[in-house]
Amino acid sequence: MPSETSQFGIETDSITLQRFVLQEQRKHADASGELTSLLTNMLVAIKAISSATQKAGLAKLYGIAGSTNVQGEEVKKLDVLSNELMINMLKSSYTTCLLVSEENDELIEVEEKRRGKYIVTFDPLDGSSNIDCLVSIGTIFGIYKKRGDGPPVVDDVLKPGKEMVAAGYALYGSATMVVLSTGDGVNGFTLDPSIGEFILTHPNMKCKEKGSIYSLNEGYAKTWSKGLAEYIRTRKEPEPGKKAMGQRYVGSMVADVHRTILNGGIFLYPPTASAPTGKLRLLYECNPMAYIIEQAGGLATTGKERILDIQPTAIHQRAPIILGSKLDVEEALEYLAKYDD
Repeated sequence: MPSETSQFGIETDSITLQRFVLQEQRKHADASGELTSLLTNMLVAIKAISSATQKAGLAKLYGIAGSTNVQGEEVKKLDVLSNELMINMLKSSYTTCLLVSEENDELIEVEEKRRGKYIVTFDPLDGSSNIDCLVSIGTIFGIYKKRGDGPPVVDDVLKPGKEMVAAGYALYGSATMVVLSTGDGVNGFTLDPSIGEFILTHPNMKCKEKGSIYSLNEGYAKTWSKGLAEYIRTRKEPEPGKKAMGQRYVGSMVADVHRTILNGGIFLYPPTASAPTGKLRLLYECNPMAYIIEQAGGLATTGKERILDIQPTAIHQRAPIILGSKLDVEEALEYLAKYDD
């Protein structure tokens, strides 16, 4: 059915993200509307972060804020703003009880009078080392439901990713886009700045079974395992009659994973000499992205086990990750099993 357009050139039957979530809510007779309210408040923060990224230079938001986060990384001014926006909007939604942010050492407990039943883990500004270079950056989030009726505790956060009720990311690039899954597929919404709303532009996103792009930082090649090194070598020098894969690496997880979902292929962040247990954080980077990629038909693994099956032991736990097109990930696992086990 073609879209209806008004005399002003605006489509009048476009599905906004809020309308989409409300429609999903109606499918569940026991839904309270809290998740809808949570996502609505989060979208306000994402719009504000998007606006800030567009005028960061003019507002002097580039540069170092003069502190480091729990990972020992310098915190950018835009990081600080993004973190504050996410925390304030999630607390004021009256739907959350615990928050985990990359930028905060400790668990963030919502005061009792504002508490709801959801837990949100998030990286407020992924790829922040690229801010000054105007490379695409993003926000990553995962949403869990608290168990039981007692006061929230850290064990409510330390749950495998397969227990998430929703996950998503926002990408701030040539356009601002939110990619969201509530457990029934993946949908993409692009911000229309003329009306200030996210419009459904990529319904039912699917990752191709096999792609032609591999994505990883080859600067760490000397520290790769034999299995990974052999896998990458055969992507560059395939058997006669097979086409070599191209290499693309932005260095911002949101941008690299987004391209992988749209075009297929494989994204890898294996252990390195400086990060033997992996660099990316499990709760607010690996889990949400693994959830989305699986909902889109792909696979996500550490190389030894499914990402979403990992039982976390710490809120800032790290993990290696390989994700992307099903056949590409399965081929990578074959090489790891053959040479590394």
